[in-house]
Amino acid sequence: MLSVHTCPLATLGGKETGGMNVYVRDLCRELARQGHTVDVYTRSQDPCVPRVSHNLGASARVIHVPAGPESPVSKETMVEHVPDFAAWVQHFAASHHRHYDVIHSHYWISGLVAQELQAAWGNIPVVQMFHTLGHMKNQVAQAPHEYATQQRLDAESAILGFADRIVAGSPLDKAQTVWMYGADPRKIQVIPPGVDLTRFRPIGELEAKSFIDVPAGKRMVLFVGRIEPLKGIDTLLRAMKQVAEECGGCDGLTVAIVGGDPAVPLEQMSDEMARLHRLRAELGIEDLVTFLGKRDQDLLPYYYSAAEVVVMPSHYESFGMVALEAMACGTPVIASRVGGLRFSVVHGYTGLHVPVADPDALAAAILKLFKNDVLRWELSANSRKMAQGFGWPTITGQIVALYQETVAARQPQSTPAYATGAR
Repeated sequence: MLSVHTCPLATLGGKETGGMNVYVRDLCRELARQGHTVDVYTRSQDPCVPRVSHNLGASARVIHVPAGPESPVSKETMVEHVPDFAAWVQHFAASHHRHYDVIHSHYWISGLVAQELQAAWGNIPVVQMFHTLGHMKNQVAQAPHEYATQQRLDAESAILGFADRIVAGSPLDKAQTVWMYGADPRKIQVIPPGVDLTRFRPIGELEAKSFIDVPAGKRMVLFVGRIEPLKGIDTLLRAMKQVAEECGGCDGLTVAIVGGDPAVPLEQMSDEMARLHRLRAELGIEDLVTFLGKRDQDLLPYYYSAAEVVVMPSHYESFGMVALEAMACGTPVIASRVGGLRFSVVHGYTGLHVPVADPDALAAAILKLFKNDVLRWELSANSRKMAQGFGWPTITGQIVALYQETVAARQPQSTPAYATGAR
């Protein structure tokens, strides 16, 4: 497993940590539970972190690769160290007598490493998942620094050419890959992300509010995710200004935003965090909206269960794992009608869709749930029911079947299928 630019064990909510970290972490844990042996290679960003971690299970390791400075660097700098990363992996695997059946690479930088490993190791298949696409990012970019580089676009095209199979998180994700890159649709299989149903489960609202220190009488709206422009948090702030006015003020409301680092001085914040703080002040809703920063995943079920609604006002999501987590806790989701959110949230059944970047429509949807308890309870029950079909054992079974199919396709015709398997 290759997750070069971000570690699956990293604390969530930072600039480069989010749904992909959860995906890799939980998939590897479940693969280990099902009897497979997994090594996850990620670039070391801290020399104090152990080189090898066994936190994912007895047969799943996270291996921190020293490629370039052992500190956070830009993705452009990271690409310069792809050859060193691939060479270190080869040396580590040889010295530990590892012989892999499949390379599963995540994001485009990992795909470049996979290409070098495939060339070195020979007849080993590569399964690639992009999680986000550069061309889609460019369609929603609002500032020059938000655009995907040409280097990324070229890399994604090259990876689509040599990878044996591509995992797409939704039918739209597959279609966009075909439309925008000319990818072979026969190589792309739609397998949605999973959700940890043992962690994400309904908790009584009063118990959850008490645990995270939210007054019992407050109606809570929740956002969980990275703090970046494409997440559309500014749309949520503008919508909540309207909701507060409609509800007669902020006293009975609270908006919790989980993600980022709001504790530093304004001049040291990320550009987007600073922009959102200024917008909150301009709208006069500083008493309404709280930026909580990063939260451990074990705490998130309490936040989801305490909220009356989770809002995902994203400009682009390849799937939207937060939606699944919220639904597993029985919390309705209001989401932009974009990308994978069209599929993970079923309008009128598990939540509501709204147009992207439309604070009026978002405010109306939030108020609709606030004013209709019966609808909210129905959406809650349906959400929990739908999430049961996305448990990681089920999704991992689909991934393993894809691995087996991909390995078999690489084998000489005379080799029986039962000769393959983890070694």
